[in-house]
Amino acid sequence: MTAEAAAWATSGAMLLTGRPDGPPSSPPEGFVTRLRAVGDILAQTSRALGRPVEVDVLALLGERAALAGLHRGGDVSCGGAARLLPAADGWLAVNLPRPEDVGLLPAWLADAGLDPERMTQRNGGHSPPGAGVGPGPAVWTAVAAAVAAGPAGPLAERAHLLGLAVAAVPHRPPAVALAAGPMAGLPLVAHRIVGREAGGGLTGLVVADLSSLWAGPLCSNLLQRAGARVVKVESVHRPDGARGGPPAFFDLLHAGQESVAVDFGTPEGRADLRRLLGAVDVVVEGSRPRALEQLGIGAETLLAEASGTGAGPLVWVSITGYGRAAPGRDRIAFGDDAAAAGGLVVWDETGPCFCADAVADPCAGIVAATAVVRALAAGGRWLLDIPMRDVAAHLAGPSASGPGPDGSGEAALVAAPPRARAVLGRGPALGEHTGTVFAEFGLAPRWR
Repeated sequence: MTAEAAAWATSGAMLLTGRPDGPPSSPPEGFVTRLRAVGDILAQTSRALGRPVEVDVLALLGERAALAGLHRGGDVSCGGAARLLPAADGWLAVNLPRPEDVGLLPAWLADAGLDPERMTQRNGGHSPPGAGVGPGPAVWTAVAAAVAAGPAGPLAERAHLLGLAVAAVPHRPPAVALAAGPMAGLPLVAHRIVGREAGGGLTGLVVADLSSLWAGPLCSNLLQRAGARVVKVESVHRPDGARGGPPAFFDLLHAGQESVAVDFGTPEGRADLRRLLGAVDVVVEGSRPRALEQLGIGAETLLAEASGTGAGPLVWVSITGYGRAAPGRDRIAFGDDAAAAGGLVVWDETGPCFCADAVADPCAGIVAATAVVRALAAGGRWLLDIPMRDVAAHLAGPSASGPGPDGSGEAALVAAPPRARAVLGRGPALGEHTGTVFAEFGLAPRWR
């Protein structure tokens, strides 16, 4: 029994990995060591800044599954919206978590002759409430047949053009250049704007969190543990989709935070958002760059304007699927397909299986929080570009072989169920603190 396999088994992540009709799977070789190394940097740096963040980073991977009752599905994601499908020359990760994804399938797989009306029928479209997330069986059967006839690379590229979360699974993880300097060892791109700002901790700093779902909120949750005050910023028309998921998971990540709701669709709302972001210390966001650019907000511009003023963001952390630079800046991604794109899957004689639950999401959140504390310790102002695909590629490795939880090999491993940290309170209601937060910063919300 290796130390890595034992840690994987006790964390709960093992029980989320592997075929549902077989034993749970060991992690890719080196994954545990590399993720723990990031966690060690987070703990050491936050401790030096005065308020240590010490968490079991492996256990964080299973929190959503623990609170939502999710289970391993092999080539079906734990959440149910993604599949690993064989193509003519390889494998594709196809993730269809949004109802509108089904309507795009005929355009994506046009040569397969998919019937748009059939794709959106009740029994062929998304599953009814309570039956899991993602399309129903009829859709997946049609998609699998169409994918099997085509090459993986072109299918993925065509899907990207349509805004679908589809990725070719590489035969080996792509090479990733790690950052240097204060960010040494982290899979990200860091741009430092050197100003007069001295290094310091998070106590008393305000984090504006524009992100949603898991990666960004986990980053902010960890920064909150390091002493930051977190203000969750959402659109009044498109709030965080996690609000519609398991309430306990939303509460876990957002308890003790404040909520501001802004109408991004009006000039007044966009102006309010820009003024708010110019008044906080850290910005966490998880959108493709063009989403904020369309609102007239640019990370580089805000950081440059703030440099040397003694006010405004010290760190802007951007979590995306494929990074802020072309060609990946406009590609959509979620945790399961981003992990597969980085080669973070486990293989058996049948093919690839998903590794844990949407694993690129929590891993990117851990890397992001670590990068923020490192940036604050170093001083100056920073733009941190964290692609989930690159985080996954850095953590990936060959599929491990050796003793499993069935008693074979040197020793038996007992795969513990996934677990979550204690939920300490309720998450804020949408816009619950808009008035008080804006009043505190002298920013009267004009859109109401």
